[in-house]
Amino acid sequence: MAIKIETLRCFCTVVQSGNLTEAADRLGRTQSAVSMTLKQLEGHLGRKLFEGERKNRLSPLGEQVFELALRQVRQFDQAVGDIEAVASAEQGLLRIASVPSVAALVFPRVLRHLTQRFPGAKVDLRDTDTQQVLDALVEGKADIGIASGHHALNGFHTKPLLQDRFGLVCAADHPLIRQVEPPCIADLGTVPFIRNSLCDLITSPQFHQAIDQADITIRNTHSLITMVRTGNWATVLPQTVAEFIPEATAFREIKDLQDQRQVFLYVKERSRFPELTEAAEHLILAYDA
Repeated sequence: MAIKIETLRCFCTVVQSGNLTEAADRLGRTQSAVSMTLKQLEGHLGRKLFEGERKNRLSPLGEQVFELALRQVRQFDQAVGDIEAVASAEQGLLRIASVPSVAALVFPRVLRHLTQRFPGAKVDLRDTDTQQVLDALVEGKADIGIASGHHALNGFHTKPLLQDRFGLVCAADHPLIRQVEPPCIADLGTVPFIRNSLCDLITSPQFHQAIDQADITIRNTHSLITMVRTGNWATVLPQTVAEFIPEATAFREIKDLQDQRQVFLYVKERSRFPELTEAAEHLILAYDA
């Protein structure tokens, strides 16, 4: 028996639903058909994927198979979506992955000009963290990427896009915002601090020593801002983020923290739609003109 993508989809749906009835409804199939598909998959593998008959708890093998199967289902669905988008795009498809703060800063103007020049083109823009931007590029899910830091990627050319200074982000009425003197690195160790993935780009030993006791890490920028605006929490983010934080939150420079975030543009060397990709690259590089 060859394992088909719909077999994996059926298995993943049962795992996510926790029971056959709901999974069958989501799949538009009968409960007996779903049960049979699972039995065929287990028969092919020669081992059980679930513990017991209720399908609400995976076996150790089932946990591993679920992780692999879910990844394949998502990749398949993404590929189908890309194929359909290409087929319906008169002038091609451009896929972009960018860190959120730069996406909000750059792309309103870029996409306006791009869609005017290529009226039939399709653009797929996703905003996510740097690691997922790099993953999208390497896995062939993006033609253009904007990420924090310089990373060597085979098949892509890289250009510096912008740099901005790191600073303190916390509630607008936080003591470190209201004090007369600008805060310093040592002050970060005196308040509850939340790490984020961009903290790893800061090279200052004093900074890492000051936040060494931080117990919380939040990698999603929106969740991070929501957290710090609700209380006495503080974090450190690049200054471009300050343009998009709510009024209840504030950005302030840290007088002895000189580190800057460097943002780079990654462009696929052999794009499926080179004219569209090249035009987007030029518009992104000229965003501050």
